[in-house]
Amino acid sequence: KRFGNIFLGVQPTFGYEGDPMRLLFAKSASPHHGFAAFYTYLEFIFKADCMLHFGTHGSLEFMPGKQVGMSGTCYPDRLISVLPNLYYYAANNPSEATIAKRRAYASTISYLTPPADNAGLYKGLQELSELVRSYQALRENEQRGATIVNSIIATARTCNLDKDITDLPEEDFDTKEVDIEERDNIVGKVYRRLMEIESRALPMGLHRIGVPPTAEESIATLVNIAQLDRPEDKIKGLPRIIAESIGRTPEELYRNSDRGILADVNKLQEVTLASRAAVRALVMVSTNSEGRVDEVNPFLRDMFSLFGGGSPWKKALTEAGFPDCNDSDMKPLFEYLQGALGLIVKNNELPALIKALDGEFIEPGPGGDPIRNPDVLPTGKNMHALDPNSIPTKAAVDVAFIVVDRLLEGLAKQGEYPESIAFTLWGTDNIKTYGESLAQVLALVGVRPVPDSLGRVNKVELIPLEKLGRPRIDVVCNCSGVFRDLFINQMNLLDRGIKLAAEADEPLEMNFVRKHAMEQAEELNISLREAATRVFSNAAGSYSANVGLAIENGSNIDEKQLQEQFTARKGFALNSDNPGKLNEASDLFKSALSRVDVTFQNLDSSEISLTDVSHYFDSDPTKVVESLRKDGKKPGAYIADTTTANAQVRSLGAQIRLDSRTKILNPKFYQAALKCGYEGVREISKRLRYTMGWSTTAGAVDNFVYEDANETYITDADIRKQMLDKNPDALRDMVQTFLEANSKGYWNTSEENIQRLKDPSTPW
Repeated sequence: KRFGNIFLGVQPTFGYEGDPMRLLFAKSASPHHGFAAFYTYLEFIFKADCMLHFGTHGSLEFMPGKQVGMSGTCYPDRLISVLPNLYYYAANNPSEATIAKRRAYASTISYLTPPADNAGLYKGLQELSELVRSYQALRENEQRGATIVNSIIATARTCNLDKDITDLPEEDFDTKEVDIEERDNIVGKVYRRLMEIESRALPMGLHRIGVPPTAEESIATLVNIAQLDRPEDKIKGLPRIIAESIGRTPEELYRNSDRGILADVNKLQEVTLASRAAVRALVMVSTNSEGRVDEVNPFLRDMFSLFGGGSPWKKALTEAGFPDCNDSDMKPLFEYLQGALGLIVKNNELPALIKALDGEFIEPGPGGDPIRNPDVLPTGKNMHALDPNSIPTKAAVDVAFIVVDRLLEGLAKQGEYPESIAFTLWGTDNIKTYGESLAQVLALVGVRPVPDSLGRVNKVELIPLEKLGRPRIDVVCNCSGVFRDLFINQMNLLDRGIKLAAEADEPLEMNFVRKHAMEQAEELNISLREAATRVFSNAAGSYSANVGLAIENGSNIDEKQLQEQFTARKGFALNSDNPGKLNEASDLFKSALSRVDVTFQNLDSSEISLTDVSHYFDSDPTKVVESLRKDGKKPGAYIADTTTANAQVRSLGAQIRLDSRTKILNPKFYQAALKCGYEGVREISKRLRYTMGWSTTAGAVDNFVYEDANETYITDADIRKQMLDKNPDALRDMVQTFLEANSKGYWNTSEENIQRLKDPSTPW
């Protein structure tokens, strides 16, 4: 639609939506005539002086062509032509922003992710929390304490927490027969799960360009910034400062809380609440009568210290029961937080666009997670990533070994010590974490990256088995197309490290890389070095497995076809002996996957989780591995969640349950989404579709997730009407998703629910 000299249009689709055969068998996603006509019209008919691509992300930069250095035969170059291309892009996605810059010549303008809040508790989870508080008050009363524990067990099972607490007693268990310590252990394990849900960061609605967060909306972001230690700046995280004030460490509290020790679960919650109170006090000092932060004035901080008997945040910590926090530790932290607050609320997104339209310079800045790296702020910058040769950093390597040790320890306890792990590597994740998942792959193989005198990581060395203290784990790396484009040198590094392990003359029971490579060399009649190929991705200029696209568009493609599509599109191997080129090697890819025991992905950002986008399940090989293994065994699937200071390794099913409870089933989430109208309802619908994606690729979604979602959005007439009024198409898509989940056996429900969804008289 035209508004004077402004044209507002919706970018056409790729063109193969709803065409399952093209989706499965087309070798490229060449633009259809309508897509080409759209850009031709803008340049030659409308005669635009500039183009603004709005939001993350479109499809222009992912059209076929070379990875970098576009030529006239590459579709992105032919379509954008000579039009100046401005691009509003999410600040937390520098990897795909880099693709837009390289392949579509974009000047990016970063924007904030939606404001966050704590997920909180609701319905049965809130009732369970109140029962825990009652128990804490009456735990020493033998009669009433035991009765409350029985109620906690029953309510926890009603809320399906027994799926996460494997040793939760049955409902007929009589807690009067056990002592108070055993009852504390039961309650502690339940309370720990509740606090994990309650404290989860939850994006609230959508961000509006040029509208900075309110003071209230800034608090959760600052709390997350405050929890991290920043040794490079000599700043301790707030949880550490608080814990040390009572003679503890956060690591000890995290460890004991994870074990379900009630006293420390409770203490950790007190630390969390005290952190929130202190940060709130900091923000409120600079808040105006309209609930916004106009200016952060450090003069007020000094005035409070001189004449007010201490700063508001010091008083908040004292009132929360932590009066002895070290002032010399708090001073640099709260100065840092004040600076971060000023950057969060700075309105630079619209001014940057105006400057760009005037042909002026847009200030560059890093993209990434503003929690880990507040230098991403303020938004409104022309984003860049990082020097790819600088990762993984030493800090990333140290964290990687911790995560790998936790994964292997957890698997060993279950009697499932793996010989081979399938790994998914993402561009954005490695930029945000400075190569943590890259370092995890090397750590599993027992290889250490070696930086040169300039900090460039271009060598690897084997860690001796005596020092490693465990077998070398084989890996199969599925690299995203964006990772391939940004980190081709690191892919070479991985390939060299894995082949170094395969060629090491070591006992096969201590070197599973060598063991499997020798088996494959004989099986495929190839050399040991070629058989040790483990780094795969798409062909040059191609992105994703298109599994996500098929599921998003409701294509009637069965799982077997999707699995074949996955191995065909992702089965291009990198060979460091012949760098710069990926060759078709789907047979070798399948052979490596057929030996996988565990699939593994990383989750590094609270605002983008497993059910928020299709990328994660698009690259998940869990059912692919199951179909390829000779014994037909389904591999274990695990997620490393490093979104908080207390990093966790969870099963894929547990992570999806956590995501579902904190988002799609959470009134706090869907009420915020409904306030955003049409787009908010679409976000709800997309999350249900993406949840079903995990049923398709991994069978990892519990029945109760679909059942509770149906009760929330379909059975509840008020919510259903709100969605119908705001976006009937999105509601119809939800109905279709429910019916599809039922028809494919992912959701077992009552005939009444199915008939309600199918009822032609219902105004979907």
